[in-house]
Amino acid sequence: MHSKLQKLHSSLNDAFRGMTLENLVQHPEGKWSTAEVLEHLNLSYTGTIKAMERCLAGKAGGSPDRGSKRWQRLAVTRLGYFPTGRQSPEHVRPRGTPPQEVVSEILENIVRMDGLIADCEARFGQRKSIADHPVLGPLTGQEWRSFHLVHGKHHAKQIARLKVKPA
Repeated sequence: MHSKLQKLHSSLNDAFRGMTLENLVQHPEGKWSTAEVLEHLNLSYTGTIKAMERCLAGKAGGSPDRGSKRWQRLAVTRLGYFPTGRQSPEHVRPRGTPPQEVVSEILENIVRMDGLIADCEARFGQRKSIADHPVLGPLTGQEWRSFHLVHGKHHAKQIARLKVKPA
């Protein structure tokens, strides 16, 4: 597994390890629970998996316009900055998947995503944009890994706060 996605895997595993079902669903008023945060992350991983599968099937790839969202992309993928206080896109908002299901799938999906990103890079090259991110635009494999690491660490901090002070 690529080192960035290994860090993501470990960070998330450490964040929710030892939490009971009750811990997973507790949350402060108006905020997501750990289970909802994990579902949000898992939806982002399954979305990336689908994008990589489309890329490998020859149905998609990154758009050629890397200039329009350049600064947002650099802030996240190079500087590790993840903006707070933004609403999550609708397609990655929690839908009520049972917590046990999310916990059992999320780490496996990181591994699966890692393999597909590597396959896309092997086929199209490491410098080529392989799929478009809905906010950051076209990303290379390395940028996809960086995005998921930064995004996952952002949410792992939220989970750690929920673990210490549930509701």
